[in-house]
Amino acid sequence: MKKILNGIRSVFLFIWLPVITLIFSLITIVNSVFDRRGNTSHRVARLWARIVLWGCGVKVTVEGLENIRQGRPYIYAANHQSQFDIPAVLGYLPAQFRWLAKKELFQIPLFGLAMRRVGYIPINRSHPKEAIKNLEEAARKIRGGTSVLIFPEGTRSVDGRLLPFKMGSIVLALKSRCPVVPLAIHGSKDVLPRGSLWVRPGHINILIGQAIETADYKPGQKGVLAARLREALESLMTRAGKM
Repeated sequence: MKKILNGIRSVFLFIWLPVITLIFSLITIVNSVFDRRGNTSHRVARLWARIVLWGCGVKVTVEGLENIRQGRPYIYAANHQSQFDIPAVLGYLPAQFRWLAKKELFQIPLFGLAMRRVGYIPINRSHPKEAIKNLEEAARKIRGGTSVLIFPEGTRSVDGRLLPFKMGSIVLALKSRCPVVPLAIHGSKDVLPRGSLWVRPGHINILIGQAIETADYKPGQKGVLAARLREALESLMTRAGKM
């Protein structure tokens, strides 16, 4: 019976998810005409994420909310283990933020347009010069009061351990002078491991760490900031795994 239910959830994800995504993308595109800042559209995306999680039998809890202050922009930096990291954070992190995402996602019909209209920022990893321009755009948005969420690893980990950080995320923190908030995501790998198509019900825990101030770091201290962020994230991941 358990295998049958898991199969139904997998069917839901890979057959009905595109339908749900299409519907919500259209709603977001229409809504963006009246919502220039993208805040209402972000709430629409949050509802999409919660429907996906509910349909797949995934529960999410968030701890450490006392470490973030409403109305202050942050760079949220999360570990990345599964595709379910995205709906978990989108659905349950109670903050307005925009994604920093690979450019290929913006090329998906309608979905990509919806992402642009909400204010998500594409990163072209294959062209360093364009990537720098993308980071400059992200830094301007952050300085203007918009929070951004990034995965410093740049891709999903297979075994759950942190991969080496892409320095673009660290450069963004230095350019924006914005505090970096580490987010530890635990449990998503058990729901949908990298390389698997089999969705399992489960529990995802998001643990929010204390903000790391970046204003005192100099451009040449990228490595120092990266090491501090990595240490904070690894510590949080250990704590999240014990909860």
